[in-house]
Amino acid sequence: MSRPVALVALTALVLAGCSDSQSPPTAGPSTVPSSSVPLPTTQPPTTEQPSATPTNTPTPTPTATSASCVDQKLKTLTLREQAAQLIMTGISANGMTSAQRPIVQQEKPGGVLLLGTGGSLSHTRTAMAAASTAATVKGVRPLVAADQEGGQIQRLKGPGFDRIPAATVQGTWSADKLTARAKQWGGQLKQANVNVNLAPVADVVPSSLKSQNAPIGSLDREYGNTPEAVGPSVQAFVEGMKQAGVMTSVKHFPGLGRVRGNTDFSSGVVDTVTVRGDADLQPFADGIEAGATMVMISTVTYTKIDPNNRAVFSPTVIQGMVRGDLGWSGVVITDDVGAAAEVASVPAGQRATRFVAAGGDIVINAKAALTATMMNALVVKAQQDKAFAAKLTSSVRRVLTLKQDHGLVSCG
Repeated sequence: MSRPVALVALTALVLAGCSDSQSPPTAGPSTVPSSSVPLPTTQPPTTEQPSATPTNTPTPTPTATSASCVDQKLKTLTLREQAAQLIMTGISANGMTSAQRPIVQQEKPGGVLLLGTGGSLSHTRTAMAAASTAATVKGVRPLVAADQEGGQIQRLKGPGFDRIPAATVQGTWSADKLTARAKQWGGQLKQANVNVNLAPVADVVPSSLKSQNAPIGSLDREYGNTPEAVGPSVQAFVEGMKQAGVMTSVKHFPGLGRVRGNTDFSSGVVDTVTVRGDADLQPFADGIEAGATMVMISTVTYTKIDPNNRAVFSPTVIQGMVRGDLGWSGVVITDDVGAAAEVASVPAGQRATRFVAAGGDIVINAKAALTATMMNALVVKAQQDKAFAAKLTSSVRRVLTLKQDHGLVSCG
């Protein structure tokens, strides 16, 4: 089978990007030797930029019926209700707390994210049905998401949920075995009224940096230490979840494998190595090709890509690389920008508006109390700035299209 045009373009970028990584960087503790970046086996092109924006994308084309349904639904939603579709609010994996329940009921966020550790499958089913009902607005139901990777990152592991091995173990399995197991794990999520698994991790952790890489390597969250090792496992995991009817998000673009700090707990985390068109981006393209439904953006700053913006606020990363180089026209989602230490210095409202302005769609907000603040900021910005309002509408359309494709929008 021939690869999509987007992947061909990425391959050309990989060859170009590697040539820039051969001179060792001089700044930052997160530096790794340039030898950890795979070198091209053929003469690289003279530019990192793609020769043309891909005309084909792996994103399924909406049917006329789903498109008309989405347009119909868009017209019924107020500006504030549209803004709400772009916020994924954190709630307890055991069910909404007394503080979270009124927020979900009043603000109607477009998604909820399970935090902490949940209970049994049957308890989770009931709790998530209640959360879904609370967040539903005008026939649009919410995304209900969990980090169900395996190993140390598994929110739901009470009775009824399998204990999922770490990615380092999953990466040793055959593709068929991983797909079959992922389908089983996804089936359990589906039974529990969870429709999104914020996985798999597509980050590549160089073996020389594993123990120093706090967010991925030290937690055994990586499938391997080369893109060739990671890509097939990413695809197998996505395929299994897809067969179970569960949406997935490849993360954390453009990769956390070369940093040291964990952005949830540290600020000023920087990658001084990764370049546009880097070979280590291939697993993200592989995940998209397999049918991932979202691409998650990290909050790290990549000095060789956009030294002035964290990736979640970078038009170069989101518009240039994800939507351009990868050819992805679907939903783009943040890593957490609610409770994460990395973005604590950025006003909460700006975390939402800057992401949408950069081309992103869904804002993960682990701190439920910030939900209204983020929604208000999106509304005010859209009222004051026509160009931003158009971007917000485009983002809402992408989110509603994703929901329509997965049975979460009622039309007619």
